Amino acid sequence: MEGYPMKRRFFTKAGVVALGAVAMATQMNWSSTAGAADFSGQRIEWIIPFQEGGGSDLWSRFFAPLLSEQLPGKPTVIVRNVPGGGSTKGANQFAARAKPDGLTILGTSGSTQFPYLLGDKRVNYEYKDWHVVMATALGGVAFVSGDLGVTSAKDIGKLKGKDLKFGANGPTGLGLVALLAFEKLGLDVKPVFGMKGRGAARLAFERGETNIDFQTSQAYRSKVVDLVKSGKAVPLMSWGAFDSNGKIVRDPSTPDLPSFPEVYEMVHGQPPSGAWWNAWKAFFTAGFAAQKMVFLPKDTPQDIIDTWREAAAKTIAAPGFAASAEKVFGPNPHVVGAEAIALKATGTEVDPEAAEWLTEWLTSRFNVKL
Repeated sequence: MEGYPMKRRFFTKAGVVALGAVAMATQMNWSSTAGAADFSGQRIEWIIPFQEGGGSDLWSRFFAPLLSEQLPGKPTVIVRNVPGGGSTKGANQFAARAKPDGLTILGTSGSTQFPYLLGDKRVNYEYKDWHVVMATALGGVAFVSGDLGVTSAKDIGKLKGKDLKFGANGPTGLGLVALLAFEKLGLDVKPVFGMKGRGAARLAFERGETNIDFQTSQAYRSKVVDLVKSGKAVPLMSWGAFDSNGKIVRDPSTPDLPSFPEVYEMVHGQPPSGAWWNAWKAFFTAGFAAQKMVFLPKDTPQDIIDTWREAAAKTIAAPGFAASAEKVFGPNPHVVGAEAIALKATGTEVDPEAAEWLTEWLTSRFNVKL
């Protein structure tokens, strides 16, 4: 998703589209008592704009039967993979073709949010048109090579002046969050672009080609913890996680590690603020805190939206869900209702001042033209 051509239309998204009360009698049955949608005998298609076998595919196939069980009428929920264009192909198809009848949903990830925020010319979808059902967070952990002489974030001052190399696809993907954080901590990090994903970046770290890296919290637990135990890697911080009040706190999957805002305050003596911070929070949300989201299309009637949101709420509140979800995703939160709506807003909007700052930063640092 990095290194794509972009046009300057980002951060100027159209206003919120009013929720339409569209009659869907031809494709939906309705409960005469509660006014809730009844999906009996229906097949629901869940579009995942990525290939089979990836993180988003795993996530959707975990939730599909659980949502089916909680939706009225217990419809069959099938996953259809529509990869291409860094996830924009499937998202564009959903925007153009999905009917507002509750029978088609879309699963997005940071790879779908980032092109939207950055104005990628391939984007023909508008997040403000869509209705979020559920959001799943993903954490991130930054770490350095064990031979750099640090033992924790408290030693971060020892990294200043060091020759630090960081692997990423390019400057406009998930690596943006890391590169901006490293810079604001006063670290001189030289990016090594061209990595084909975070897995490739981790392997470059293991081979000694880079010496500072980040991985998702899930990949950190499964692939990096052993490097930490052997002394080959030293964890510095997590990016953090939002609490119920919208404050970035420690990531529950790595509670012993300070969050990036904590480390920033440790280094500078004051909490982060300003345009750069607002830009960082937006992309942190898009890439991590609201990494995966489920959407209904434009003009979906409120009754259907409510039915889906209730099903999602019942799913994550069901007995045994927390334990089974943690085995697959770790202790990352799955949120619905007002929390999901707030995360969607934070992760798909950037205020003009922050947008201008980020544009200038990407141009001056990486020669990215937006």
